[in-house]
Amino acid sequence: MKLETDFLLVSGSPRRRELLTMLGARFSVYNADVDETRLPSEAPEAYVLRLARAKALAGLSQAAAGQPTLGADTIVLLDGNILGKPASPVDARTMLAQLSGRDHEVLSGVAVAQDEQRVESRLDRTRVSFGVIPQTWIDAYCTGPEPMDKAGAYAIQGQAAQWVRRIEGSYSSVMGLPLFETAELLRDAGVRLAVAAP
Repeated sequence: MKLETDFLLVSGSPRRRELLTMLGARFSVYNADVDETRLPSEAPEAYVLRLARAKALAGLSQAAAGQPTLGADTIVLLDGNILGKPASPVDARTMLAQLSGRDHEVLSGVAVAQDEQRVESRLDRTRVSFGVIPQTWIDAYCTGPEPMDKAGAYAIQGQAAQWVRRIEGSYSSVMGLPLFETAELLRDAGVRLAVAAP
């Protein structure tokens, strides 16, 4: 019997669903509860790849037989420090004030698991340059919901885009899923990405 979907996305992110739909992908969604605690002395690159792989593996129990699973994770890195999702509006304001007028990196890990032994992953590193963000704008932005579930407290596809001077790398990665690496992993796992019908 042919599966109605080609793979399982292990993520609750609407942005990742939107990006995969752009690829013409047929997928179902499962939001796994994965411990995202960083290990002592764990490098940011190792951390984001470990979480992507953990999410992909966590989805195997929910996937149909023979169905690959896709996990991903994205972090913001400033001066070697990880800026995760803000815990409060005050936390969000602090993060955005730190990013204002500075360059930072966005690391996105993506992994595809076919079974517990076959898990492939890729890492994307993108540099983002912000102009100076007025404190009054930061204060107003952080009263709304947009920064609260985003690494670094901003959504590049949202209102914060007006302060982005330059991107060196993948726009989709900053949104939360590097599409080039993702498509490569899915094709390697046997998933056919068709052009979506108009």
